[in-house]
Amino acid sequence: MRHAYRRRAVLRGVDLRLRPGALCGVVGENGAGKSTLLKILSGELRPTRGTVHHTGAFGYCPQHVVLNDALTVRQHLEFFRKAYRLPDLRYAEEIMDVLDFAGYVDERVGVLSGGTRQKLNVTLALMHDPRVLLLDEPYQGFDWDTYQRFWDLAARLRDAGRSVLVVSHLAYDTERLDELWRLDDGVLRRDEAASA
Repeated sequence: MRHAYRRRAVLRGVDLRLRPGALCGVVGENGAGKSTLLKILSGELRPTRGTVHHTGAFGYCPQHVVLNDALTVRQHLEFFRKAYRLPDLRYAEEIMDVLDFAGYVDERVGVLSGGTRQKLNVTLALMHDPRVLLLDEPYQGFDWDTYQRFWDLAARLRDAGRSVLVVSHLAYDTERLDELWRLDDGVLRRDEAASA
């Protein structure tokens, strides 16, 4: 897969296959093309060359939170429940319990801290129990406890057979990953040392 913005090539060689039941990571410097890669994988952006194939539903958690400050957490959940055609919010509530923010359900999003907004962002991406999860800097703004809870959740999703892709500019906690790729100069390369 390749992508360019006008004449500037951002992705010059990306071949990525996510296995079911795998917790994978992509790391790279700021500006390396990680967010562009996720936008292409999620269908938000079309590659200049190449194709993307999904099997089953996917969830996408963008790096920048897209929420309505005037609505409550519950209103966001209800809106997405209807969009996903879910019968109830049971699974969303489980995720909220794991991330420890169920007590904020009636708070207006505009008054929430950045970390709590990010918890909602993650919940909205996962609440329909997708087969493939695309997470762009998902723990941004999390305190240490929530950071640990996020990785516990990611491991549970992997163990349930989901494909989980976490994208970050820093290669923290690589021992938690089944596979790690590095995006450098527009080329995606498997990090054999981290994936061994």
